[in-house]
Amino acid sequence: MKFPGKIAGFDLPHHNSPDHLHRILTAALPRQNNYVLSQNLNYWDAEFFNLHRVKVFEQSPVDEQSAILELVGGGLLEESYFIEKAGVGYMAKMVLLAETVEERMLYGLFAADEAIHLNQITNFLPQREMTNTNNPFLCLLSEVAESSDKTVLLFVLQVVLEGWGLSHYRRLAKECRHPQLAEIFSGFLEAESRHHSTGNALFKQISVAGSSQATIIDILAQFLFMVQMGPQNVLAGIEQVKGHLTRSQKVKILEELDTETHSGIRLKLLRSLMNIKSAYAIFQALEERGAFQPIPAHKCVLQSAGN
Repeated sequence: MKFPGKIAGFDLPHHNSPDHLHRILTAALPRQNNYVLSQNLNYWDAEFFNLHRVKVFEQSPVDEQSAILELVGGGLLEESYFIEKAGVGYMAKMVLLAETVEERMLYGLFAADEAIHLNQITNFLPQREMTNTNNPFLCLLSEVAESSDKTVLLFVLQVVLEGWGLSHYRRLAKECRHPQLAEIFSGFLEAESRHHSTGNALFKQISVAGSSQATIIDILAQFLFMVQMGPQNVLAGIEQVKGHLTRSQKVKILEELDTETHSGIRLKLLRSLMNIKSAYAIFQALEERGAFQPIPAHKCVLQSAGN
């Protein structure tokens, strides 16, 4: 089945005019609280990113520290926005790929979940149009969403990434400094759990073809490599504010960020999500590649420079 346009919809603009369509959408969405927005995007503190361990950050003026936190925190919020934006398109696609009435009904409900989440996140973003992203993870997500292979879609997006998202959103909620935004992320968890459970249930019913298996392994190897590379977004935020960093400075910062522990925790979770009977061959192939092992700081910098 072919679908027009891009499923992730990253380039879809918002309809900002207060016309009839906008009023209908507003009426259809659940009633929202009047959010009190921050003047900046410092929704998570330095300890959340391990920045309190980084000397160059700790020795920086307060305004530079704030700028770094705004960059990395804003990046997390924008990433969530694009994930939910892609989720609306993905769930709509799965409505059309459904093989039973119940499956179609579920995905219709899931599309509504994602639309509500997208609206909630949008309220906390700066008033500027966001229709593109250079985030490598989001670019990979967008590519996967275009797949016509239902087996690939179910395992990568619902079994692995929705499972990963549950842990990610739980942590964002727990450590968010803005009570209303924290409440929104907490509110995502019930719906995301249903999405993940559905993916697991449907994937178990599928016989995985060799071509699907190869595609899944390739996609997840790319994703796991991004996780192995540690908190590159934090390193990039520091460099954007402080200016060019030498290779040795980058290694030192990644060591202070404890990149191997940072990656190791996330890789352990991802390993557990993939280590299921119905996906054993996929799991084993990734295990043999060393895809679940964190990369030391000096190798992260070398690998990053080589890309």
